[in-house]
Amino acid sequence: MVLLHSATRVFIFAPGIWGKLDNIVLWSSLTWAGVIFMYAVIPYREDRSCRWMLASLTAANTLYIIALTLAPAGHWTLKLAAVVLGISPLAVTLASIRRINHPLRWILVFLYASLSIFLLNFQDRSGNGHEIALNAVMFTVYMGCCILMLIAYRRPTSGAFLIIAGFFSWASTYVVMPVMHSYTTNARLDSEVWNLPKFLVALGMILMLLEDQIEHNKYLALHDELTGLPNRRLFQDRLTNALERARRTGAQTALLLVDLDRFKQVNDTMGHHVGDLLLQCVASICSGRVRRSDTVARTGGDEFSVILEEPTCRADAERVGYSFIQLIKEPLQLGDHTVRIGASVGIAIFPDDAADMEALCIAADLRMYENKHRTASDGIAIHGV
Repeated sequence: MVLLHSATRVFIFAPGIWGKLDNIVLWSSLTWAGVIFMYAVIPYREDRSCRWMLASLTAANTLYIIALTLAPAGHWTLKLAAVVLGISPLAVTLASIRRINHPLRWILVFLYASLSIFLLNFQDRSGNGHEIALNAVMFTVYMGCCILMLIAYRRPTSGAFLIIAGFFSWASTYVVMPVMHSYTTNARLDSEVWNLPKFLVALGMILMLLEDQIEHNKYLALHDELTGLPNRRLFQDRLTNALERARRTGAQTALLLVDLDRFKQVNDTMGHHVGDLLLQCVASICSGRVRRSDTVARTGGDEFSVILEEPTCRADAERVGYSFIQLIKEPLQLGDHTVRIGASVGIAIFPDDAADMEALCIAADLRMYENKHRTASDGIAIHGV
């Protein structure tokens, strides 16, 4: 939209109706850019009412710019367009208030209601009424972008700061520039100076994309992409910290290794897609069975590791391990498929079974394999001692 605005400036001095059409596109494209950005910032934008708000604000701003360009001062269409600007966001808000009653929406209502009142009082002013009205519309759109960005993205990052500062500067130009032209007739600044806020916003957006990508890369470096659980690297870091805390407090820490039975058979017969669904299902089962202070990690292809921190003991760990086996052996619905698998669990307790992380992992691993070979006839066996 900003590029469209820049392109139409080439034809700004076109004569007759073409010049008026160019003026409409010139300023409408800037309001469209701001309104679309406000829509993109809102966290609940997937709701249908947000699309109605986007459409109503886009149409109301465009209608007003058309009226401002074509209608003479004091014409009733200009007053009607100003009223529509104030009523449109309020109507959408009231129509969807039972589903969404968010402060961001009321901020928009307040901004456009204030704009409507301002326009009704100043748009018919002789001499520069239309110029004041146009600047007021632009100020409202970009101050709205600034406020919504400030409230919705409370992130202390360079990208967010530059976007907020850029939109504030962008909105301010529609106040500062007319004042300078009115009271300092000899002072003129190049158009590049007034375009600096646009570059600030663009730079901020690029920085925010880079910041998001860096955060995503950090997340992928420490988490399993399929299940979202911590991976082996993060698991080892958390286990090290858990053992250090246990040493300081004299408490116990339990390590559980959960290995799925017949996972390869599911992969081979039903496909890797079903195997992925199975891993996600098991991850959900394990995560839902432990406390928020505990850790569930995917440390191998079909292997999950669980850290139970204090308060815990061997009996608690065995109960958790037994519940894993019971839940996993139930028929699991994976899309159109129902599968039955099992699981083997090995348990090691710090400091009873091992005094460091490596020895604890080896002890749990050995007991998990013992479990596989000593499974009872009912398919459930757990050896933590």
